[in-house]
Amino acid sequence: MKKLFSFVLASCAALAVQAAGIDYTQGVFIVNEDWYGHQNSTVNYILPDAPDGDCWHYRVIQTENPGKELGCTNQFGAIWNGRFYFIAKQAKDGGASIAGGRITVADASTMKIIKQLENISTDGSQCDGRGFVGISASKGYVSTSNGIWVLDLDRIEITEKVKGSENPNGSDGKPNIDSSGSLYSGQCGTMVLAAGRVFAAHQSEGLLVIDTATDEVTDVISMDVVEKGAGIGSVVLGADGNLWTSIAGGTDGRGSALPYLLRIDPVSLDYSVVPLPEGVYGPSNSWYAWTPDAFCASEIENTLYWKGGANTWFDGKYVFRYDIDTDECTRIIDLGEDPDNWKIYGCSMRLHPETDEIYMSVYHDFQDPTYALRRYGNTGTLIAEYPMISNYWFPSLPVFPQSKTTAVRLPTVDNTGGITEYFDLQGRRIDRQTAAPGIYIERTGKSTRKIMIK
Repeated sequence: MKKLFSFVLASCAALAVQAAGIDYTQGVFIVNEDWYGHQNSTVNYILPDAPDGDCWHYRVIQTENPGKELGCTNQFGAIWNGRFYFIAKQAKDGGASIAGGRITVADASTMKIIKQLENISTDGSQCDGRGFVGISASKGYVSTSNGIWVLDLDRIEITEKVKGSENPNGSDGKPNIDSSGSLYSGQCGTMVLAAGRVFAAHQSEGLLVIDTATDEVTDVISMDVVEKGAGIGSVVLGADGNLWTSIAGGTDGRGSALPYLLRIDPVSLDYSVVPLPEGVYGPSNSWYAWTPDAFCASEIENTLYWKGGANTWFDGKYVFRYDIDTDECTRIIDLGEDPDNWKIYGCSMRLHPETDEIYMSVYHDFQDPTYALRRYGNTGTLIAEYPMISNYWFPSLPVFPQSKTTAVRLPTVDNTGGITEYFDLQGRRIDRQTAAPGIYIERTGKSTRKIMIK
């Protein structure tokens, strides 16, 4: 550090530690791209309030699974129903000695790998991994450079492609370092589950609306409704129940961002354009070297947060906060004023689902292997900084075990009277008398259990 700050610098041991006794349900995971061309991706785990200051646990996948690793450029991770789904662009880095997988599934409480899939497509086409969303206890979607694919969560096998999600350019087989190839145009990116449907960002088409019963695109909302020729960045689900998309300056993947947000009702699909105030940059997007983007929604308040700047994805100085209720947008973090010259790396910024604190990875430049994790209050007050051991981590995404999106959710109602209700695995109420045979959730009072209806 160049100087002392008024905040308390978190003291952390700089050495990797033994995995025994780690509680993987309380801290924060940091999914790392890691050093492309040299090694596969990694996952670090931090217990930010560890009483002994021994907060960092490095490379937990390798530690818990000797001889196994993730794939290459793993940009995305999500916890769903007790499992951690890691999605990588390729199965193995050229500089690595161990093959991982484009999909790696691990037990979220132990980090033990359950299964890895080298490839995503079932037809032999090249499909580099992008994101994951859980739909039910037995089904999820995986977005890729060539469409969205259905993942059977019981067998951990890809079954089919979602109809209508295809890359219109197909799969031309060009290597992942060739920016002219189909890997960089017509991709699918972030996805969210809302109102029983999945909404997915498609680089060239806009927002796809997918019927999860038929695995088919039913509607497409083009970003032309914002501005002719505009593209989508990514999509989040706000605490207000609406979908919010960031807006790219085009569909070419160059990373320009427009000063607008698009709000969509997930039930009616009605939408409205929300212009941002003068001087406020739109959320940065990255299709050319895809990331989930530093655009996120609070699970506690009706607020959105994002990284933005004049140079889009590569400008990691500013964080903005948008209050949905008051329609006010403010810049809450300005790292241009930071005495240590830190910058936010890529998309590595998310909100803690229980505290609304901002966790973000910071770095100096691409040639410097010095990284730290910073923790802020939701109005931009710096709480702590957690230095890391030297390595080219290239962090991608903080993942929180405590998130509400980690399991099938039921509607919150006053059900203390002992009434028995039934729900499908997407949290929708059903009539037991007319329900098709299958597994459902029975709730009586505050007690829930899974049952089979024959």
